[in-house]
Amino acid sequence: MTSGNKQKHESKNPIQRALIARFKREAAALVRQAAPRTILDLGCGEGYMIEALLQAGIDAEFTGVDLSHGAIADARARIGERARLDVMDARQLVDDGRSFDMVMMLEVLEHIPAPAQMLPILRRLARRHVLLSVPREPFFCALNFMRGKNLTRLGNDPEHVNHWGSAGFQRFIARDFEVLAAPGVFPWTMVLARPRPRD
Repeated sequence: MTSGNKQKHESKNPIQRALIARFKREAAALVRQAAPRTILDLGCGEGYMIEALLQAGIDAEFTGVDLSHGAIADARARIGERARLDVMDARQLVDDGRSFDMVMMLEVLEHIPAPAQMLPILRRLARRHVLLSVPREPFFCALNFMRGKNLTRLGNDPEHVNHWGSAGFQRFIARDFEVLAAPGVFPWTMVLARPRPRD
């Protein structure tokens, strides 16, 4: 069964392809701004974003982790030796004492039943920056509905258990992170932020 992430990145729809291409460009611009030497893609899926950053010429050491064996296998086939890719939980990285200049978590938090529990984990893992994105609601659902997707759910993806508007998402992360940039990447909210000092 093809994942929703794979369907999104390999869509033949020209509008969706253009939106995804813009998403990748904006992400690469924020990564360049932060200039990390080490990057963790948490919930990397099939590796599309690591591949996009490599293609954009981002010079960093990449690590990608995901809970899906199939997604990591696809990512390894796509990226090869250009990134370290593992099936792993974020908590294991924390337990191992790992940290990275930047942690990316792109299109993941909307899937997590208790997303607030991820914020201190992200803060532990990220030495300097996080790059986060979530669908921007209610627009994301509305666009799905208008193109005939998930009609019985009013456009809501069945895998999405959290829904944020742009301001609401920034408030959600504000306790643990200071937002540095939030470019318009419709229909997503994307933020570059830095961890607040620990109490």
